[in-house]
Amino acid sequence: MSDVDDRIKHQLQGEWVSLATEVRPSAARNPDGSAKPFYLKRHFRYSAANDEFELTIASAADPYSKLPLARLLIRGHMQWRGPHEVAPGAQKVDFEADTAYEVTPLLQGFADLLNQVAAQGYERWEVGATQSVFGKGFLPFGLAAGRNFKEFDLVLVRGDLLFWGARHVDGRGFDTEDNRPTSLQIPLARVAG
Repeated sequence: MSDVDDRIKHQLQGEWVSLATEVRPSAARNPDGSAKPFYLKRHFRYSAANDEFELTIASAADPYSKLPLARLLIRGHMQWRGPHEVAPGAQKVDFEADTAYEVTPLLQGFADLLNQVAAQGYERWEVGATQSVFGKGFLPFGLAAGRNFKEFDLVLVRGDLLFWGARHVDGRGFDTEDNRPTSLQIPLARVAG
């Protein structure tokens, strides 16, 4: 790693949280063909010593997070791929969930849906009960059995703000190098401590 990369890792070290509920386009579609909104809050931890990360995503059924839908916990490692052209100091990174991926339904309707589309290989989905989807096929999130979830993303630290790449407006994921983001998302704020 170069000195610049080491400085960026040092800046990224610690915990980061969403400023408010965020909205992203999902791959699901409305009847008119537009992307359905996906509401979430993020809590991210990074350890520079071994490039480990932990990301908790609290999704909601509404823009104010009054109706919690599900909680996801993803743990793994980051691979640094060099500068990204989106802004000075931005870096291409790959996030690979090679340690854990857990899902907790928080709304009965979502648990019911999972029991219809993701029953095979899982216990019955219950509100508040966490199950590991790590290494398993999980159709609702497009996870394939035997493969780790991986995103080709970017990071940019500006003071106490952490930017990742903005989701594509058509809902495509960051599942290939060609789909790596080209713009910035609403930032996370550093947790004081």
